[in-house]
Amino acid sequence: MMITPLSLGPMGTNCYIIAKGVEAIIVDPSGEANKIAEKLTELRVQPLAILLTHAHFDHIGALDEIREQYNIPVYLSKQEQGWLSDPERNGALLFGLGDKTAKEADFFFTDTELSFGSITLSLRKTPGHSPGSVSFIFTEAESVIDGDSLFNSGIGRTDLFGGDYEQLEKSIKEELYSLPSHYTVYPGHGPKTTIQNEQASNPFVKG
Repeated sequence: MMITPLSLGPMGTNCYIIAKGVEAIIVDPSGEANKIAEKLTELRVQPLAILLTHAHFDHIGALDEIREQYNIPVYLSKQEQGWLSDPERNGALLFGLGDKTAKEADFFFTDTELSFGSITLSLRKTPGHSPGSVSFIFTEAESVIDGDSLFNSGIGRTDLFGGDYEQLEKSIKEELYSLPSHYTVYPGHGPKTTIQNEQASNPFVKG
């Protein structure tokens, strides 16, 4: 299994392509659909689904274009039903980006163990940055993609619609810091890190 990051869009939001063999899934198609398509072609993989860690505008910039180009379904937490089409809830209006929206998700997460072709992952609810934030754990790759929950030496902001600092702190301590310490953390912004590094030195939430 291979995880390929792409920093895309006006806010440099990380999109991830998770590939195994010729199959792939896309997490948070944040922008610049052409670059996502080029990388899929370069990797010689066929995407099977799009998974969203949450519904904020900077994580969905290329969502509709990619879903239509590859005719693949979109998955999101039910707690954020309606957010993709609501620029107030998805944060676009706050940043002066107008009606930045996407079509609604095709499916909501109902299970904690997910499979797409040969790609398997676990889902953990990690609310705080937003009410429906989730993290995807790839045991085979010893990694977690956690959206805007835990960053390299940082955490996601909690002053957006539905944010809650105490809830985010609890999510990080109980759901992320409980992962094996050597696991790689792939965040929604910035460089990767490890659970061990953040437990030891994150200035906002120590382990």
